[in-house]
Amino acid sequence: MIIRVKNKDTLIVDDFKFKCSVGKRGIRKNKLEGDFCTPSGKFKIGYLYWRPDRVKLPNTKLPCKKIKKNMGWCNDVRSKFYNKEIKINKKIKHEKLYRYDHKYDYFILIKYNYKKTIKNKGSAIFIHITKDYKTTAGCIAISKKDFLILSKLVSKNTKILIN
Repeated sequence: MIIRVKNKDTLIVDDFKFKCSVGKRGIRKNKLEGDFCTPSGKFKIGYLYWRPDRVKLPNTKLPCKKIKKNMGWCNDVRSKFYNKEIKINKKIKHEKLYRYDHKYDYFILIKYNYKKTIKNKGSAIFIHITKDYKTTAGCIAISKKDFLILSKLVSKNTKILIN
């Protein structure tokens, strides 16, 4: 199965078309850390993360992880943990996964720059929740209702094509 992102505002899975938002500066082949672009290409997806204090575990075939207060995603280009989930450490720059807003109540990891990580090529690229479809820092955002439908359709063999 393939998830397709087209025209910066449409995510397609099977017969479903979902409204989405992407990076503030659009979709780009040569993504860099902090450039507000969504990377173009075909990528595997990873874990589905969820906040058990706010939402229920969705019906999904994806492997799942509970988001804890001490979880972060390393965006520190000097760290050996760059673009990996980490236990929050004040010495390492990171993005908090346990957020006050609801964007990360659910998210799915997009395995961009993940296996053979290249420093400064971009990190923390997810499919996450949005309420207003404002542009992102590089992720793909969909409504909670659409996310729950998407999570039922995908599996660990699903890929995402962003172009």
